[in-house]
Amino acid sequence: MTVRKSIFWLHLATGLTVGLVVAVMSFTGTALAFEHDIIARVERDALRVTPPPANAPRLPVSELIKHARIAEPNRRPTAVTVSSDPAQVVQVAFGREATLYVDPYSGAVREQGSKKWRAFFQLMEGWHRFLGRSGDQRALGKAVTGACNAAFLFLALSGLVLWWPRKWRTKGLKRSLWFLRDASGRARDWNWHNVIGFWSAPILIILTATGVVMSYRWANDLVYRATGSPVPAQQGPGNPGSPALAAAKAPATEGPLGPDALLAAARQFSPRWEVTTLLLGGPRGKGGDQRPAGETRPSAGQTGAEHLVTPPAVIMVQESGAGPLFARTSLTLDPFSAELLKRDTYADGSLGRRVRTWIRFLHTGEALGPVGQLLAALASLGAGFLVYTGFALSWRRFFLQKEEKPAVVS
Repeated sequence: MTVRKSIFWLHLATGLTVGLVVAVMSFTGTALAFEHDIIARVERDALRVTPPPANAPRLPVSELIKHARIAEPNRRPTAVTVSSDPAQVVQVAFGREATLYVDPYSGAVREQGSKKWRAFFQLMEGWHRFLGRSGDQRALGKAVTGACNAAFLFLALSGLVLWWPRKWRTKGLKRSLWFLRDASGRARDWNWHNVIGFWSAPILIILTATGVVMSYRWANDLVYRATGSPVPAQQGPGNPGSPALAAAKAPATEGPLGPDALLAAARQFSPRWEVTTLLLGGPRGKGGDQRPAGETRPSAGQTGAEHLVTPPAVIMVQESGAGPLFARTSLTLDPFSAELLKRDTYADGSLGRRVRTWIRFLHTGEALGPVGQLLAALASLGAGFLVYTGFALSWRRFFLQKEEKPAVVS
């Protein structure tokens, strides 16, 4: 058996094995491509307040959080987001379960205006990442989607090898590069499989390769090692191993600063701010404190005010003119003095971290804006057709062998 035939049979067997899961991931990936844009469009009215008169006073952020907590008494707020736009609501998040919109002038609380859309996208994400599994079965669903995504990467690469003609002929190339109007049956399926596969392969290779990095720790670490960067023990501002994020001991006579003082200090450190998000649960991750920012707790094995400690305040800042599109600045402040403990920007990160950030947003297409999202959506949609035509060709090969075969480029 030649190398080409070996690749073909591996391609066929892999496709038949993972095809259904790939179809699910392709459909959900298409649906998720413009998730944020669709929600922003649907909620454009809910996110706005009546333009206030000039110099209208805003309620303190701490007061707005109290209003939100009254509306959600059984949940603890995890983040508050404030925009520089005076006609924009303040958003108080309660984990991934809920986000309330609060009028910064009246304190009126309103719910998100797109519950059905959010429920739809949550469902799509659940199937895309976990095959619809929940609870203890999420790990199994994630393992299956990760393995099938890696197999799909092999299908995209091997498909290009199989597409590559042995001899370059104009007539044969036309059949592989563009749709034939008069084709039907097996010839049509073969034409669609080759044309869609060829034009979508570069995007699919990017989507699946970035998915592998996001699915497996070894692939994630490989990105850092390949760029000569140190492999982080844990990503994100809540890395407990960072000295800058060590819990602060409360002074004997002073309490921690409130959200308003912390946000005001953050804006001084980032004068070009457009959106600031204060994390109210402290640093995330193993060992991360989940108490609201500014709330003290006894140190391990200790009691008494002299041993109270408070996690540092972490504020994410979106600045005007910052690039790339997904760039954010993370500010870590002392909860008592608002002293800047750490400033973490995209540009300051190691090469490995910058590449890893690009990988995250290339997977969704957001790294390249609407054009990238459209390409990701079209490639994901094309992947669904590849599954269909692949199964159709296999059915004809094994069960309808008498049907006339299409001419193959040689």
